[in-house]
Amino acid sequence: MSDLINMNGIEKRFPGVHALKDMRFELRAGEVHALMGENGAGKSTLMKILSGVYTRDSGSITLSGKPVEFSGPKEAQDAGVGIIHQELSLMNDLTAAQNIFIGREPRGRFGLLDEGKLNQQAADIFAKMQLVLDPTTPVRELSIAKQQMVEIAKALSYESRVLVMDEPTAALNDKEIGELFKIIEQLRADGVGVIYISHKMDEIKRISDRVTVLRDGEYVGTRESKETTIQEIIAMMVGRDLELEELHVPDVSQAAVALEVAGLNRGRAVRDVSFHVKKGEILGFAGLMGAGRTEVARVIFGADRLESGEIRVNGAPIDIRSPSDAAKAGIGYLSEDRKHFGLFLGMDVRSNIAMAAIDQFTGFGGVLDEAGMAAAAESYIKQIGIRTPSDRQEAQYLSGGNQQKIVIAKWLLRDCDVLIFDEPTRGVDVGAKSEIYKILNELAAKGKAIIVISSELPEILRVSHRIAVMCEGHLTGILGPQSTQEEIMQLATKTMQSPEPKSSGAAA
Repeated sequence: MSDLINMNGIEKRFPGVHALKDMRFELRAGEVHALMGENGAGKSTLMKILSGVYTRDSGSITLSGKPVEFSGPKEAQDAGVGIIHQELSLMNDLTAAQNIFIGREPRGRFGLLDEGKLNQQAADIFAKMQLVLDPTTPVRELSIAKQQMVEIAKALSYESRVLVMDEPTAALNDKEIGELFKIIEQLRADGVGVIYISHKMDEIKRISDRVTVLRDGEYVGTRESKETTIQEIIAMMVGRDLELEELHVPDVSQAAVALEVAGLNRGRAVRDVSFHVKKGEILGFAGLMGAGRTEVARVIFGADRLESGEIRVNGAPIDIRSPSDAAKAGIGYLSEDRKHFGLFLGMDVRSNIAMAAIDQFTGFGGVLDEAGMAAAAESYIKQIGIRTPSDRQEAQYLSGGNQQKIVIAKWLLRDCDVLIFDEPTRGVDVGAKSEIYKILNELAAKGKAIIVISSELPEILRVSHRIAVMCEGHLTGILGPQSTQEEIMQLATKTMQSPEPKSSGAAA
């Protein structure tokens, strides 16, 4: 089968960084080709070159055997190369159809917008995708999954022969992932080449035909998906066999309770939630999307106003009205949306790490102790392995895993007794995941009380000493470390009628 895309000898440098070194990649028509690698391996840079966002320093690209040189994304789109980024770029106040054809709307007499033709063209694309969606629906009324489908439709409206999907299932549930995969199968049948970027190994094995692995900006190898094991792919990505440490369940029977909440309420999202976490313990929070896990964390951290209930830290009742109150009480919160609520992307690593404890480095007249900040940043860069050219590098230029480590360092510097990690490994590669799991265990061993919220059940089962499960705002049960995914799902789909949730192991 001839190559639809052939990239060969691709080189790309940025100031101080050799991002791509003699890179190569091939894509066949009707193929789903997974592009794998740790954060910072060069995947995004390579795809931005393919889609015209970046220009290559050297090397060649052919599309259906013809050399191409895209000077911008519009040229790439017109040539049939579409890309769907992890962060959706739709306009919420426009309809699905308007988003698909924005800037290319069909016009009638006197140059007026032909709304009927616009909606019909969108409906035709949805029909081809076998997607049931009203093109006149405003995007803000669509689920994340449906918004993802609109992004795909937008790419297909350019008659894309190549479609790049960057972490397309990051915010989707299992049912929505199934719907997406049906569309990918249809694209494959129509001869579209799909480049699929994901850190979810089970998805790669399920949907892809071939896998290409990058590491540190270099090509490692290409394998047939069916003939390659997940462990082999991981070894190619990290350059070694990744040993998974078994969960150590500490004896916390005599440990003091670090955080206790009783009868927390906030609208329908949080309803009479009570639990505790002891020092040295990792309490996992599981549940379906919308179950109320993040809402509980936001209430505890003061990001959302508590309507009723009590929060105690180290036995003392705390009145938390804002995140600053929570931080002063020794509670740190790592948001699931690190780019908007965890980091200042335009600021350097040093400033981001110091941010939560800036009062420690502020002297008379508000003068900052830059030397102290530098020393603290350097200490945590080494301690948790943040890969950065220097502490003066802007956070936006680091990989997702390293950005997450900066947020962790920020709260470690604050020396919080209670740390809440909300989706700590979302968008993070397998190597960085392993490092973050190790950090969680080390923090627990030092006596920190840890709450981990995750949508990935294998992750929850791996890192948690106990598992709290939520459904529709209620805490429906607390399970021990030897629980199964089936037991978690039973509680995650159990609607609570009574205000008092039953739990197993709650006093452990």
